[in-house]
Amino acid sequence: MTDTRPIFQFALIAVGGWVLYLLAPILTPFLVGALLSYLGNPAVSRLVRWHIPRLLAVVLVFLLFVLIVIVVLFFLIPALQTQIIAFTAKVPTYLDWLQHTALPQLQSQIGIDLGIDLAVLRQALIDHWRDVGQWVRSFFVYITQSGLSVVGWVVNLLLIPVVTFYLLLDWDNLLARILELVPIRRRARVAKLARETDEVLGSFLRGQLSVMTALATLYAVGLTLVGLDLALPIGVLTGLVSFIPYLGFISGVTSALIAGYLQFHDVTMLVWIGVVFLTGQFLESLWLTPRLVGNRIGLHPVAVIFSVMAGGQLFGFTGVLLALPTAAVLKVWLRHIREFYVEQVPRHVRNKNRHHKRREP
Repeated sequence: MTDTRPIFQFALIAVGGWVLYLLAPILTPFLVGALLSYLGNPAVSRLVRWHIPRLLAVVLVFLLFVLIVIVVLFFLIPALQTQIIAFTAKVPTYLDWLQHTALPQLQSQIGIDLGIDLAVLRQALIDHWRDVGQWVRSFFVYITQSGLSVVGWVVNLLLIPVVTFYLLLDWDNLLARILELVPIRRRARVAKLARETDEVLGSFLRGQLSVMTALATLYAVGLTLVGLDLALPIGVLTGLVSFIPYLGFISGVTSALIAGYLQFHDVTMLVWIGVVFLTGQFLESLWLTPRLVGNRIGLHPVAVIFSVMAGGQLFGFTGVLLALPTAAVLKVWLRHIREFYVEQVPRHVRNKNRHHKRREP
């Protein structure tokens, strides 16, 4: 008699994927809430171990999330906006200095007329910023005229804290109920897979977020002490991109050196900018990443770069963000699939294969 269970399981997975595809437009607040709950649950569990009632522990962690959002919205974003606006206001001055001072000095040193006219670039930048301003105005006009879109965004934003709170409150119970749906003879394997998946995701998400925050703070403070006008934007962006090996450091130091040269016109200041980034790279390699992330993800740097590029190619910016945790989890699952497959092979076949390998020269 043919075993139809694999076909039924495959059909069930296909139907589940199709339902998720249909519900994709409304899943965003639930996915964000689940992610925040996953990140906050260890803190809640630790508070519970300190004999704090779970409801109070959830409230404390939830208030911490709210405080982080308030700091980002009312302090970090306005500061970023102020520095970017101040820099863009000085762009014509920087271009004039390049046209009348830097380029003539460079051409006199190399003895070649480069024939670069920065006045054209200056006018192109001015026209570009005007186009951006018109696009932003058109976007906000569309948003204000589309009342349904505004309502949808507001509802999604309000749902995120609600979903996060209730998932944090019932996280352990939900996991236990999900495990009860698994057949008894499979629960031990599923529980082991879930534990290893949690270790990998926890190492990456919580650890890497800590590393990104530490690096963003270090670079922003260091560049501010140097006196760079774009210290906060460059520092924050460098920290956020640091989850991609070498890309955050290379992009950050390049943009900081260019901005520093335009602002200071002094090579000595560029040395101090380099010291800031080398210090950050040194701390990340020798202390932050080993201590906060560890080696449990176990992905080769080439695999990391390939995963990020593949995620970006398939799913855009969202794919870039999800590439590394997805690749790490797939590595765990593939190892378990291999172990399960090996266990299904009859013992006499495995023994025969081992005996055959020992006889090979």
